[in-house]
Amino acid sequence: MAAPRKTVIFLGDGMADEPVPQLGNRTPLQYANTPAMDQIAREGRCGTLLTLPAGFPTSSEVANMSVLGCDLAAEYCGRGPLEAAGRRLPLAPDDKAFRLNLTTVAGGVLKDFSGGHVRQSDADEIIRTLNATFGSPEVRFYPGVSYRSLLVLSGPRHSHRVSTEKPDDNHGEALEDHLPKAASPEAEPTAALLSRLMLEAPAVLEATDTNRRLRDAGRPMANGVWPWSGGVAGGLRSLHAKYGIRGAVISAVDVITGLGRLLGMTPISVPGATGYIDTNYEGKADAAIEALKTHDFVYVHLEAIDEVSHEQNLELKIRAIENFDARIIARVLAAADHDINVAVLPDHPVPIAFGKHTRTPVPVAVRMAGALPDSIQTFDELACPKGNLGAMKNGDLMALLFGLK
Repeated sequence: MAAPRKTVIFLGDGMADEPVPQLGNRTPLQYANTPAMDQIAREGRCGTLLTLPAGFPTSSEVANMSVLGCDLAAEYCGRGPLEAAGRRLPLAPDDKAFRLNLTTVAGGVLKDFSGGHVRQSDADEIIRTLNATFGSPEVRFYPGVSYRSLLVLSGPRHSHRVSTEKPDDNHGEALEDHLPKAASPEAEPTAALLSRLMLEAPAVLEATDTNRRLRDAGRPMANGVWPWSGGVAGGLRSLHAKYGIRGAVISAVDVITGLGRLLGMTPISVPGATGYIDTNYEGKADAAIEALKTHDFVYVHLEAIDEVSHEQNLELKIRAIENFDARIIARVLAAADHDINVAVLPDHPVPIAFGKHTRTPVPVAVRMAGALPDSIQTFDELACPKGNLGAMKNGDLMALLFGLK
């Protein structure tokens, strides 16, 4: 059997949007200067991909699992276990892992889901305080990247069957209106614990040296917590078993690194990759170029666009899209063989007008050796649906690129 053709997927997290009046009713993708993405569209074929199907959370783990061909109905396990895998944190069979955002709270209202994009050293101190105040052998807090932390609950008394909401969907909302709820009777104690953490943490965290310093400097305090998307470790079918390929994943955030690791991909760490607008774009591109020498498939994930989209910062969204195009995609295309297969897409939209994920299918452009291009000339939300790839869904993109083993 012939070896798989080298393939790169460029994933711009949250890149898709809707027409913006300030841009003459163009989307940020239409407005931004994106010659590399447009080249892929012009030389390839275009369509859309539904990444957030009904019945699943509108979360990045769902969207990226869709892109990577996972069977959501059978394999979705919640975000917590994926982030634990990203931190190389082993979970015991009775462990329940929850993503835990460090947030900014004022007067019982969520002001910032990212705690002002808290610095790593400050986040580490806050996690130490949480463990000292609320921790026990059964309740443990772990730092992640900036505000993206983890809560692990152990033992039979705790359950992951708790209904939680995404913090980035609830800016300006009172915590008491969005507390976790038990989805089954045995989860009542866990829902009560998570609710207590959300309501009691601000008073504790405001007294830390970190938050006193942030407050005195006039910066947002990371004085709240928001646990969500709990789950237990489950089994994901590897990309090698499914497609016969060896993959690598390049991402600054634990959820994507963990998903890649559980799919049998090689996680590649890039110094200076922050998950924000100041990330090391060139370092990620160079890591992808090197990874193509030893892997069949490289998944290059950029978080920065998603973060500034949630902030509803139009100027930074355009800048992040242009950085993605010029400093990652163009750099890889210039260095790699022209006959590699390449695809570019967002994982989900984050319209600037709302600052939240939506279920709208995302634009996709795919350039494959030997495949005739369609007539699409630009990569954006309005042009791509007219391409001949049509409306794809879960698993279709990977099947197009690799076929099924």
